[in-house]
Amino acid sequence: MSKTFFIDTTRCTACRGCQVACKEWQGFEGNQTKQVGWGSHQNPPDLNPKNYKVVRFSEQKLKDRVAWNFFPDQCRHCVDPSCKYPADEYKKGLVILDEETGAVIYTDACRDMPKDVFQQMLDFCPYNIPRRDEKTGVINKCDMCVERVKEGLVPMCVKACPTGTMNFGEREDMIDLAKKRLGIVKKEFPEAQIIDEEAVRVLYLVAYKPETYFKTAAAKPGTFDVTRKEALAKMGQSFRNFFRV
Repeated sequence: MSKTFFIDTTRCTACRGCQVACKEWQGFEGNQTKQVGWGSHQNPPDLNPKNYKVVRFSEQKLKDRVAWNFFPDQCRHCVDPSCKYPADEYKKGLVILDEETGAVIYTDACRDMPKDVFQQMLDFCPYNIPRRDEKTGVINKCDMCVERVKEGLVPMCVKACPTGTMNFGEREDMIDLAKKRLGIVKKEFPEAQIIDEEAVRVLYLVAYKPETYFKTAAAKPGTFDVTRKEALAKMGQSFRNFFRV
């Protein structure tokens, strides 16, 4: 049975412990970033090759109250990952769907992928997740700490979370936990929902509409109704003929 994250944003305090733990576990060096000048305490401003996870900040005026919505953004490990379509069309085996865990893994061989193929991967991702290091060519994102999970450990972001925001386990257990928590949260926040529950292995519980967190918090309506055949057709015959190996 595959694994799943349950991220309860109603418990998130934006301590960014998950963000730092992920970065340290992966051995990434620091980023040169800036907080001043763009009107947010969020740092860094976006996902990048040295940050698989970023806690997003969104200040919203909702009815008679000001809400500061926090969202620990990361790869959703889609059940049917659309980013894999263009990668497979270029060369099989660059993007792997791990059968044991359900993790979507970008292999080291992705670094040789042409820019046009990577752009197709990014365009196909409904959550705008993949990033590329322009210096090394490496394409990366959250890998579910798959080496830890296969040893019976939880991902580092889950281990570091002090509030219960980050949870991880068997998919059925996480779905049950998410639904129970949703029932509680809805008593105070009627718009609360679990985002894209059937399509992803990273379940987010949000108190308000997803777009109040950021524009790609949820996939656009109908995204997961597109079949693989239809998705490949979108790429165009010329793309497939040119890049097939």
